[in-house]
Amino acid sequence: MSYNIQETSQISPIMSRRYKSQTELNCRRSGCLFCTMNEPDPTTRRSRLTKCFSQLHLRDDEDLVITLSCLWNIAVAQPNDAEFPSLGVFKCMAKLIERSINDRKWLSRGKNAYIPYYAAHIIGSYTMNKPPHAEIAIASGVLPPLMELLRGKISWVEQRVAVRALGHLASHRRTFKAIITTHDEEGIVNLAMNIASTCLDTVYTQFLSLKGYKRVEYHRELMTRGHEGLEMENKKAEEWASQLQSWSLYLLNCFAIKKKSVNLICKKQFLEDLSGMWGGLNNHQNSFSGVCLIRSLCLSKDGRRSIAMSNKVIQTLCNISRSLDEWQYKAIESILLLLQDQETRFRVMDLVVPFVVDLVELKIIKRGGTTTFGDIITRVLLQDYGRIKYGQMIMKSKTSQKALEEVWNLKVERRKRDDMMSEQEFSERKVMVGMLKAEGNKKFRSGDIKVAVAKYTKALELCPLKMKRERIVLYSNRAQCYLLLREAELAISDTTRALCLSGAMNPHTKSLWRRSQAYDMLKMARQSLMDCLMFINGRTKFKPKRHVKIPFYAVRMLNKQISATSLFGTSSVNNEAPTIMASRVQFRK
Repeated sequence: MSYNIQETSQISPIMSRRYKSQTELNCRRSGCLFCTMNEPDPTTRRSRLTKCFSQLHLRDDEDLVITLSCLWNIAVAQPNDAEFPSLGVFKCMAKLIERSINDRKWLSRGKNAYIPYYAAHIIGSYTMNKPPHAEIAIASGVLPPLMELLRGKISWVEQRVAVRALGHLASHRRTFKAIITTHDEEGIVNLAMNIASTCLDTVYTQFLSLKGYKRVEYHRELMTRGHEGLEMENKKAEEWASQLQSWSLYLLNCFAIKKKSVNLICKKQFLEDLSGMWGGLNNHQNSFSGVCLIRSLCLSKDGRRSIAMSNKVIQTLCNISRSLDEWQYKAIESILLLLQDQETRFRVMDLVVPFVVDLVELKIIKRGGTTTFGDIITRVLLQDYGRIKYGQMIMKSKTSQKALEEVWNLKVERRKRDDMMSEQEFSERKVMVGMLKAEGNKKFRSGDIKVAVAKYTKALELCPLKMKRERIVLYSNRAQCYLLLREAELAISDTTRALCLSGAMNPHTKSLWRRSQAYDMLKMARQSLMDCLMFINGRTKFKPKRHVKIPFYAVRMLNKQISATSLFGTSSVNNEAPTIMASRVQFRK
């Protein structure tokens, strides 16, 4: 028997050796998948594959798991290939999962414990991109066995791939309808909510907290693929726990985006839990955060009403909106949706204005390249400003009212004045700004910090808006003064404004470092970590790799915040949280 499908490193060494030993022999097994794959005649090949899939779940030989692992590799490598889905692979996988659940004696035999994991993963991979594949899967009866895995009938490892597969099935319009008509919608949503809220504790209790020899052997093998070592196991367990949570949120998002079960998802405690589900540091397809789900909930009136009632959720959105978190723009979009709804606008206005006022010069282009994000924020913030200005409407918070006045002056009044400014006045102001900046620097060096703040503030008031470089430096310098005065919120505000002006492509590195320090003062470890990472990236991206030197103070901050943002909080295994978390950090080169 020869097998010409590319064998990947994802098959464990144990299975790979066993497969190679089989390939060296002449195969006499009827319905062998590998022999069938090498059949040269297409018609005969398809007929034999159909027969193979119809009988695969009945096999009891020890090589069944090798067949499944190879099928899994094919599905992962070629998820859009329609051949296997059209020939019965889904019905075969459904029957294998059903057998695993119903026949525990068979499941415990040999390597059969691996089978439900591979079967569910194959279903998820083939239904990921193609709606026709998902429709075939539903018609083949994959939902009942996947739901049993979702209920935890075997373990959290199978639950992880089951929720992934169900999320892909629910992401397609027709198959979503099939799911909610054939299964208890409320039951699916409650299961996904429970998994998202409890999965980290489950993984820690059932795997990470156990000593190596007490951990389930096939869990360890699936995670490490034969690469032994406690560090590798811990690293993969954290990654899988994060994926289990992310995929659960993705499944819930399929309901929220279609405005189904919104009131059920919007339970007060679950919304508050969402604030801490941040999806990891790396923004990729397997990383779906609580903020993404919150944004989808904000698309419906019931969702906006529930979110507006939770100060904790609003605070989270505000904090993320000013950070360099990968979900920053999801948080901003959520806030804008709340502000555009008249029912929720005045409930959240006083809470969000002091934060988003720092973003009115954000330069990310939106809506076909005609309007910047900052302009959209400005328009939404100022839509009632005329009524506020002339006393027809009074805001509860004087701070928020003052912030709106500042936005009006910056984006309307100063723009008008700058447009009418003569060349001579511009030159005079440029000189005055330079003098005030120099005076501020001198006062800062002499330790007269409050006077330095006053000088920088006066310089910012006089500085023309188009002098962006000077404004960036002035905001950043004033932020450094606020750090020394222990005014962390004011430092965050100024550094955020400097970073909005400098742009995401080339952020002002000093402002990143200063904001990281300010976040650290407020014990906001996640935001501090993201800024510290971006600061290091900014220091290293234009230098040859051999010349890269990361400042000691940045490394110290990085290690501190990695420990503080451990996925499992205080439940770190053998104090190895920093090692585990370090695997999630990727410097952008």
